Amino acid sequence: MADAIVFEDFFPAMVDKLGAEGFMKELCNGFRLLMDGEKGMITFESLKRNLALLGLQDMDDDEVVCMLREGDLNGDGGLDEMEFCTLMFRLSPALMKSSKSLLEEALVTEM
Repeated sequence: MADAIVFEDFFPAMVDKLGAEGFMKELCNGFRLLMDGEKGMITFESLKRNLALLGLQDMDDDEVVCMLREGDLNGDGGLDEMEFCTLMFRLSPALMKSSKSLLEEALVTEM
């Protein structure tokens, strides 16, 4: 297996810059960039095809499968938009700590 992937948590800085609503829009844009257009979800094939966009072109197939399994909450083998966003929050310890305030900010913006 390849060397472990180091994840740098840029999400808190993005939230500070974009606000909660802007950050969520960017996550949704990221999902659309990675998803299989026909299936409407991120699949093994669509993720593998787009790894270079993420700077992860050296990931092997087992690591890609593990990444999908980590976020696949409904067991369908892929990531829908909600699963993708949930996974991104789970990968960011700082966002997990501040998720309540981000949710409140997003709700206030919607009203």
